[in-house]
Amino acid sequence: MKRFLLYFAGLALLLTQSSCGYNGMVERDAAVKGQWANVQSAYQRRSDLIPNLVNTVKGNAKFEQSTLTSVIEARAKASSVQISGDQLTPENIEKFQAAQSQLSQGLGRLLAVSENYPELKASAAFQELQSQIEGTENRINVERNKFNALTTEYNTYTRSFPNNLFAGMFGFKEKIPFQADPAASKAPTVQF
Repeated sequence: MKRFLLYFAGLALLLTQSSCGYNGMVERDAAVKGQWANVQSAYQRRSDLIPNLVNTVKGNAKFEQSTLTSVIEARAKASSVQISGDQLTPENIEKFQAAQSQLSQGLGRLLAVSENYPELKASAAFQELQSQIEGTENRINVERNKFNALTTEYNTYTRSFPNNLFAGMFGFKEKIPFQADPAASKAPTVQF
């Protein structure tokens, strides 16, 4: 009888602990998924600004058409890669980042080439859009950093004892944070 009571008390303690740990994992999982939605929203804002930027640039007839075409194509590709919070696998995040990276590079080229067109640079509409895009890039960075912080918190929580025991039982898998673009590790060379 004593052994049964000890077994029952141990089981009750274990179930109590798993409930608290489970609820914490659910909360953190929901926070990561919610933050992922914020990341996508920031990227969507950038994508929504691009047609206005392209139309403003098209107003300058001398502008390089190939640069505009590459930005439009990169936007279409980036917009087509959508990932829900339940699909945050390393492969899906890598696809998403690759598409967004292409768009970032295209925008960078567009803004760099615009330097050759003083009348375009002087346009109030172009200046406003350039400012909006810069602000949006900052928002994207802030949202990615928040996503990474919540992902780290989730991963730490689910890998800590005793939560790690229950995480596996209940299917809570490690989440992958955003990684820096490999090209970002090379500092640009500035020459005067």
